[in-house]
Amino acid sequence: MVTLENISKTYNEGALTAVDKVSFEVKKGELFGLIGPDGAGKTSIFRMLTTVLLPDGGNASVNGLDVVTGYKEIRKQVGYMPGKFSLYQDLTVEENLNFFATLFNTTVKENYDLIKEIYVQIEPFKTRKAGKLSGGMKQKLALCCALIHRPTVLFLDEPTTGVDTVSRKEFWDMLKRLKVQGITILVSTPYMDEATLCERIALIQSGKIMSIDTPAAIIKAYPEPLFAVKSEKMSVLLQDLRKQESVKSCFAFGEYHHLTFQENSPEVQPSLRKNLEKLGHAAIELKEITPTIEDCFIQLMNH
Repeated sequence: MVTLENISKTYNEGALTAVDKVSFEVKKGELFGLIGPDGAGKTSIFRMLTTVLLPDGGNASVNGLDVVTGYKEIRKQVGYMPGKFSLYQDLTVEENLNFFATLFNTTVKENYDLIKEIYVQIEPFKTRKAGKLSGGMKQKLALCCALIHRPTVLFLDEPTTGVDTVSRKEFWDMLKRLKVQGITILVSTPYMDEATLCERIALIQSGKIMSIDTPAAIIKAYPEPLFAVKSEKMSVLLQDLRKQESVKSCFAFGEYHHLTFQENSPEVQPSLRKNLEKLGHAAIELKEITPTIEDCFIQLMNH
């Protein structure tokens, strides 16, 4: 179990607040996601929980151990995969794995059953230097090294950043299999689409938690109907939509713009369509949609 109570962290002698009185709890065996953009405070939180960084205020514990006074024992019980590939690039796959096993007074053979499904994918390259691996292979090796001492809590800091779509899917499939073995997993990511793969998530921005719940509950809590609209001239459409008195908010989302209305009366959609046609827009498509986690994040951030 992981617990944070009003944890804070500042940099540059207090000029920059990276983590601002953050509180949340992760249950044993849970797959928990910390979701937010770069600079939101995700890495600082993970570094404090893994005892790499001291908090400036508040309390935090991992498996009932305080992150300040119990740091030695915590380091034996957790696995940490930082966002940047940090293994020894001039050592081979096999040498890296053996090295990290030795650090924890164990062997690869002793805990091979835990990493087997992951390691078999990189075993054909075991004599290749880590620096020569592809992004997806580096990711799998880093995960193996984080697991080799059989941790009870696993921290993964933006593990899929810069990795191709297929490798991202494979990675999340691996996490689901690890969870079945009772490992508590905390993963941070800037990818909003990965939020739905977690059991619960915390949406974080500028060091503050905006919402904590299941992805489904956060989506259900979206406060108003949401619509998607597109036309032949999307960049001009975005500007024109933001000038409409009936439009409350409007943001670009891929091939559509997502918008909400000031009032949701039956006349508002036909009226908007008519105004857009007067402005020269053609092939207008306007439909109500289910919000995504990204929609919820933007709504909470602007609120």
